[in-house]
Amino acid sequence: MTIEWQHYAAAGFYDELIDSATGPRRAARTLCEYLASLSDEELRERKTAAELAILVMGITFTVYTEGGSIDRAWPFDIVPRIISKHEWDHAEAGLKQRVQALNLFIDDLYHEQKIIKDRVFPAEVLAKSVNFRPQCVGVNPRHGIWAHICGSDLVRDKDGTLYVLEDNLRVPSGVSYMLENRVVTKRVFPELFAYQRIQPVDDYSLRLYDMLVSLSPRPGDYPNVVVLTPGIYNSAYFEHSYLAQQMGVELVEGSDLEVGDDDCVYMRTISGLERVDVIYRRIDDLFLDSEVFRPDSALGVPGLMRAWRKGNVALANAPGAGVADDKVVYAFVPEIIKYYLDQDPLIPNVPSWLCMRELDLKHTLANLDKLVVKPANESGGYGMLVGPHASAADRKRFAELIKKDPRNYIAQPTLALSTSPTLCEDRMEPRHIDLRPFILSGPTTYVTTGGLTRVALRKGSLVVNSSQGGGSKDTWIVDTESF
Repeated sequence: MTIEWQHYAAAGFYDELIDSATGPRRAARTLCEYLASLSDEELRERKTAAELAILVMGITFTVYTEGGSIDRAWPFDIVPRIISKHEWDHAEAGLKQRVQALNLFIDDLYHEQKIIKDRVFPAEVLAKSVNFRPQCVGVNPRHGIWAHICGSDLVRDKDGTLYVLEDNLRVPSGVSYMLENRVVTKRVFPELFAYQRIQPVDDYSLRLYDMLVSLSPRPGDYPNVVVLTPGIYNSAYFEHSYLAQQMGVELVEGSDLEVGDDDCVYMRTISGLERVDVIYRRIDDLFLDSEVFRPDSALGVPGLMRAWRKGNVALANAPGAGVADDKVVYAFVPEIIKYYLDQDPLIPNVPSWLCMRELDLKHTLANLDKLVVKPANESGGYGMLVGPHASAADRKRFAELIKKDPRNYIAQPTLALSTSPTLCEDRMEPRHIDLRPFILSGPTTYVTTGGLTRVALRKGSLVVNSSQGGGSKDTWIVDTESF
């Protein structure tokens, strides 16, 4: 049996590869024709080759359980998700616009707060923000950038419209899997890269390094860049070590660093102390410096905030950038773009109801069986309610949580997320997906060509997070002008 695309159906959803009326979309025709030419045995061989490559390359992620943590092989589907370059050019422009406005917004909040004085952004939202850091007020990071690395999640609804679902501005993760997905796919389908203009992604590590170097307080010297990790038990440790290796910089823990009497940061080496100029930190704000934040933290570096405030070391992302990584703030991003850039958003938000508003609260509580409700500052798909898939008991419990702290919740319609063909056993079946592109902001702005496509491997599921049963696909931006 070979794949017969006329029998493939994603009823009621927009499918990224197959149009139900006309068959394979233009950018996906070469891939679909090729897959249809393979036998079941050949498909199984390609799937096995991918699984072996993942094991040999040691691509893992960590799942936390009650008994500790478990490393698992990265779940990967060999059928790539495809977007035409023409469509991607618009998405890229929209992502650059969005991150530019968010960085201006963050900088404003830590300085004059003009957007609040002009009554565009509510003061009460900032007052109850758990990620606003008073310790960052008045700091001027290099280039005026606070969120140097951003991962904004994109989704498509059943009519094909692209939306921004959320912005990840604190310590966004997943880019290493985007890069490794491409390596694995090239091993599985090398011939397809010879006949199509698939846009590359493998320059990300170099661009990340160049952006980090641009932040150095000693631009005239060869800067010393390090990646700061919480350690091997962190769920993203694979990514920390991978990026450090790809950039050719040291991977360090907090105990490897110290702040000297001159308020500069130094790394302990067998040859003595070496000054550190730039820290790509993968540790949350509250664990960065026990002198300023949590006194019980052993993950960070005592005095680090003092060194950063004096301009002796650069931190990416800057502490305090998470003030914009709030799902309530997310609802105001269209107004933020209009305020700072005098432009309309190129990519719309998903319609949202803020439970802090009385009418929105009433609507949310009356429609919990139809909505998705999210806490303002959780990530990884935790703490949310998918109303149509929740039990009556769960909806009742969530209603009490919302009424107890309305500021902490937003509600959104349950989107009919787009699907993409996914190899399930020996069959192609539609599975729901999203996309996380990564945006680097420094002297210039760079957007990855595509990003990390996450796929809900369970049939009918809308949860794409790997920690909750999701997997991923390679993402191809294909230049159809070559067809």
